[in-house]
Formats: sequence, structure tokens, C-alpha cells
Amino acid sequence: METFITKGIRISVQAQYQAAYSKPTENQYVFSYHIVIENQSEHTIQVLRRHWIITNSMGLTREVEGEGIIGQQPILEPGDVHAYDSWCPLSSPIGFMAGTYLLERTVDGEQFEAQIPRFRLESPVVLN
Repeated sequence: METFITKGIRISVQAQYQAAYSKPTENQYVFSYHIVIENQSEHTIQVLRRHWIITNSMGLTREVEGEGIIGQQPILEPGDVHAYDSWCPLSSPIGFMAGTYLLERTVDGEQFEAQIPRFRLESPVVLN
């Protein structure tokens, strides 16, 4: 599991290859990932936006931006934890993802970006 802390917001992520949804003979590799956002700060925060950078082993990069996470803009009070699962398709058996969440402190409206740690997407196909 990869972890990064920004201004008291701890973000951890773990990825897993999804063989049942992948088609290696057609260069389609699917990965799921589990993210845990922990508010270890003294302020209530809200997740406003996400920004992902997804890179495959051929160096092709795509960016994904949007409001919230999985259709939600969760509010986390101090000590709260928000976890969710999502997925990512790749056209190569290896790649990585990294990104940021745009967060807002509810007490004063200050916005800041929390770093999502870079994590590896790796199919066991390449290990053989």
C-alpha cells in the first residue's frame, strides 16, 4: 500500500490486477484500486475534485479530471475516514497512476491539493 500525507490528510492506495475483466491477447488490462482518505487534521474538509494522471508502459499518458469521487463530494470531520474502490483500464500490462484531490476546509473555505501517492499497475502476465 502506498501512502502520502498532505496537511494532515492521509491518502493510501492499493491496486490489484483484475484478470477476469482483462484480455491480454487484445492488449486490454484492467486494474482495480482501493483508496482510503483519513482526515488526521484538526479541520473538517470536503473533497471537491479529483485529477488523475495515468501512464502505461509505452509512455502514453492520459488525464482524468472531475468533480468529487465516484459521484460524491464527501465531507470528513477530524478523525473521519472515507474509503472507496474504483478501476482503470490500460492498453499495456504495466503502468502507474498518480494524482491529487482538491480539498476545501469548511471553516474558512481554504482550498488545497492533497497528493495521491503514485502507485504501480502491474499484470502478472509480465512476470512469466
